[in-house]
Amino acid sequence: MINFNYETDFLLQNEDDISSWISEAINAEGFKEDEINYVFCDDKYLHKLNVEFLKHDTLTDIISFDYSVGKIIQGDIFISIERVEDNAKDFQTSFIEELHRVIIHGILHYCGYKDKIDEDAKVMRNKENYYLEQLG
Repeated sequence: MINFNYETDFLLQNEDDISSWISEAINAEGFKEDEINYVFCDDKYLHKLNVEFLKHDTLTDIISFDYSVGKIIQGDIFISIERVEDNAKDFQTSFIEELHRVIIHGILHYCGYKDKIDEDAKVMRNKENYYLEQLG
């Protein structure tokens, strides 16, 4: 089950379509979906989590807490809407495309994809692009 929660004024449009898209990606990667909670928030909220839980005193667009067991995907994904907006401008893309990229990015981490080294980041980006195309 995919849940969308809001700690900011932002509201995700077409939650059902996005939820189905995420579920299809999980299935395509050979995993099963359990409870996944997305929390849309602002920089201040996410920064606090970053400092408290990860000991990183920086802004970020996404933090995910992975509670998956084997092939059963579950976790909490926090997304800063402010960071997504800024990143969309920096990457010269639309807010919606960048938001969708970040949404699927968290799921791909749960499916075992990494992005700390260039080679892994390239694989991750290709997967993101593939699933963005599936969303249309």
